[in-house]
Amino acid sequence: MPVNLVIGPSSSLCLRVLSDLCVKFPLNASIRNLPLLPFFHFNFQLSTFNLSFFFTSLLPYFYPPLVFSKPRKLDTEAELYDVAVRALMRRAHSVHEMKRKLERRSDNKLLVQVVMARLKENGQIDDARYAKQFARQRTESRKQGKFRIARDLRARGVPDRHIEPALEAASAETDEGAMVRQRIERKLKFLLGAKKGREIDDKKIASLYRSLLRAGFSADIIRRELRSLTKEDVPEVEGDPE
Repeated sequence: MPVNLVIGPSSSLCLRVLSDLCVKFPLNASIRNLPLLPFFHFNFQLSTFNLSFFFTSLLPYFYPPLVFSKPRKLDTEAELYDVAVRALMRRAHSVHEMKRKLERRSDNKLLVQVVMARLKENGQIDDARYAKQFARQRTESRKQGKFRIARDLRARGVPDRHIEPALEAASAETDEGAMVRQRIERKLKFLLGAKKGREIDDKKIASLYRSLLRAGFSADIIRRELRSLTKEDVPEVEGDPE
């Protein structure tokens, strides 16, 4: 059945684009041998919407279909260990994360246990060290609070016995109140701009309060710093831990 191609003022440019596509990208085998020209009848009207839709619908014919294959299952210690080492070269992993990664690459549970034991023996995975590095990086780079850091570490399977010392070590080197104050000052500067004496309403203060809670800071410290900088009491917020 003929297809109406609705062409607007930019018709010559669009036709040149189609011509270039035909030259640069071979058509898929399914339509490579079809006579295309008889299928197209041109209806010159002042509209470009249908033309855009038409060109978009042609894209699958100019790109080969993507084939997603699962990684090959491994059955030797050397191969599985190599996967673990390459993963650790990209970033640090908790014990739980590494175990899950290896289990996705091998159905042999005993083999996974052997490689995990080898990694631990070599000191390549260690939850205590991982927790300390994670807490320090999140505190210094992302300026996150201890509650958010603890939540993210638990999500990575790190036991609480390693989380608490890591948070204590990180908090000894940082001032949580100062981090909260910096965040509030940046937000207030954005909200108020250069206008002096402009007031911020309760809705925005409540939004700022919730964002600081999500960042993992203590509700007491947030309220104290907000009250100090805005000279206003923090309104009651739904879901307030207090």
